[in-house]
Amino acid sequence: MRESLFGALESADAIAGARVLDLYAGSGALGLEALSRGGGSADLVERGRPAAAIVRRNAAIVAKASGLPPARVHESPVRAFLQRAAGPFDLVFSDPPYDLEDEAMTGDLIALAPLLSPDAIVVVERARRATPPDFAAAGLELFREKTYGDTTLWWGEPASEAEESQPAAESQSR
Repeated sequence: MRESLFGALESADAIAGARVLDLYAGSGALGLEALSRGGGSADLVERGRPAAAIVRRNAAIVAKASGLPPARVHESPVRAFLQRAAGPFDLVFSDPPYDLEDEAMTGDLIALAPLLSPDAIVVVERARRATPPDFAAAGLELFREKTYGDTTLWWGEPASEAEESQPAAESQSR
């Protein structure tokens, strides 16, 4: 799955120089992979202290091996980080725990949206049977969905201004 994901991101020219954000980073694998493939910077957010320590260790190993600047590791709940973060981010990975409720996922996307660059890509990974992320609630639109075994990746991007203004115009005419 990871190789397919990164192949698609590279073919979309979404990694080179990108400001990467890895939410619910776990080991930091996605953010660190993006950094090692040419990302400009990476911020990795992990709430759990033991997991954040692993992310820090992994980030230091990648930085030492590659000569790249180290990723910034934030030991913080995702929502708290998003409320104080400064964007813009160009490439965002969100791999929340499978038990994260849909409302919390939607809240994350809403908090994330103002931090995105106009051409950003947001990749959400969840269980295949999970409810798709509510990109529309955050002013984002789904443009790709791919299932790998028990996991589905949903790709979103900021909605174009024409699409954002259309619902408003429709509601004004009613």
